[in-house]
Amino acid sequence: MIQQVEFSLNARRRGFHLITGEVMASLPSPLPRTGMLNLFVKHTSCALSINENADPDVRTDMEQIFNHLVREGEPYYDHTLEGLDDMPAHAKSTLCGVSLNIPITHGRLNLGTWQGIYLCEFRDYGGPRRIVATIMGE
Repeated sequence: MIQQVEFSLNARRRGFHLITGEVMASLPSPLPRTGMLNLFVKHTSCALSINENADPDVRTDMEQIFNHLVREGEPYYDHTLEGLDDMPAHAKSTLCGVSLNIPITHGRLNLGTWQGIYLCEFRDYGGPRRIVATIMGE
C-alpha cells in the first residue's frame, strides 16, 4: 500500500520548529502496521530534520550554530536580489536536506524517546511551507 498526502504548515519566523504533532495530524489514519514515512518539503530555503524534542535550548542553539556556519551578507554571494537571508537559506537547506525517512512500526512512527520532527526555517519571512508525505507499508 502506498498513500500520499500534501499539506501546508503555517508561516513561521526563522528558527528550528518542532512540528511532530502537526505532521501526525496531517497523516491518514491508521498508519500501516509496518512501513516507512517519507516527508519532503517543497521549498529551497527551509529544511527538515530530526532532533531533540524536549529541551527548547536545542532549537535556539541550532539556530546559532547554523547562523555561525553560514553567515549573511558575505561579499562572495552573487545571489543577493531576494534579501540578505536568501542565499544563506539556500545553503542551510542543502546542509540539512529537504526530506526525511521515518520507519513505521506497530502503526506508529518509530522515533526515539527524545526525537522530534523539525521544520528548519531559514528565511526571516519564509511563508507557508508545503510538505508531501508518502506512506509505504503493509
